[in-house]
Amino acid sequence: MLNIGIVGLGDISQVHIHAIKHNSNAQLVAVCDVDPTYSDKIPNVHFYSNLEEMLRSEKLDCVHVCLPHYLHVWATKTCVEHGVHVLQEKPLANNAKEGMELIKLQHKYPNIKIGICFQNRYNDTFQMLKQIVESKSYGNIIGIKGLVTWYRPESYYTEKPWRGKKVTAGGGVLINQSIHTLDLMQILCGKIDTIKGTVSQLLDYNIEVEDTASAHIKFENDANGMFFATNANFGNSSIELQVTLENGKFTIKDNMLTRTDEQGNKVKIIEDAKMTSSKSYYGPSHSKLIAQFYECILHDYDNFVHVKDALPSIAMIDAIQKSSESNKTIQFNSI
Repeated sequence: MLNIGIVGLGDISQVHIHAIKHNSNAQLVAVCDVDPTYSDKIPNVHFYSNLEEMLRSEKLDCVHVCLPHYLHVWATKTCVEHGVHVLQEKPLANNAKEGMELIKLQHKYPNIKIGICFQNRYNDTFQMLKQIVESKSYGNIIGIKGLVTWYRPESYYTEKPWRGKKVTAGGGVLINQSIHTLDLMQILCGKIDTIKGTVSQLLDYNIEVEDTASAHIKFENDANGMFFATNANFGNSSIELQVTLENGKFTIKDNMLTRTDEQGNKVKIIEDAKMTSSKSYYGPSHSKLIAQFYECILHDYDNFVHVKDALPSIAMIDAIQKSSESNKTIQFNSI
């Protein structure tokens, strides 16, 4: 039985708590947050307001890092240096340069596992799409499209001001809402050659970060990528991920994978499991990712999302931001 701790008790932590409570290999024994009002909200669990104190006082096997972005590197480093495995929420860090600190940390402590929460990799629809692309049954990949059209009210930023500041969030819609889509695009298409992108603010919110972004991505295999994301929609529409192969077109939308047939009809292939315990836009696979990470700890397996796996998506965001600032195409380098 693994003893689990959580640092950071904001919105996403509730998804982790639910998964831990329903996992027979783990028990939640301690939580940590600077907000003392959380101390009575999770019964039968020790509460701490200081991460170092929690690590010294408890015999923990794994800590889930669910903090604001700018604290990810610090918290993960602190846990690893105490000999505790870490499951860290996305993003890896505020930018790729900070992400490299975790690459170095992993090299320094090779026996401590650092997993990153890119749970949409575990969706049934994406797993099937990945198999189709890799099989080359429909030929090579020609293009990919990723669309994220969501809505965030101004209160989303005023209630938690760190979300609207570049120094604490690292960005806006790119790093907070659409990083999963960027991650899936680069998994399917492989190494990136160039990125040309823009970031902007369509909403009159008093924030520093972008609420809208777009990019054209050229991959080394000559596939073309089109990406668009915004928080200025009227609601949260389904994410769309569409792949065009030489002899077929496949789309993930509304948690369903379809193939467009010769008559233009969409034929259902597979649908994701239904979610009942959290916001739909988190995706249905947190529990699956967490369970697999626990198995890796218990049996010393290596099949989880490593730090190095999470670096390309952050580098893509850096490149889009840099391209927007310079109005130039960026030669991509994930390191």
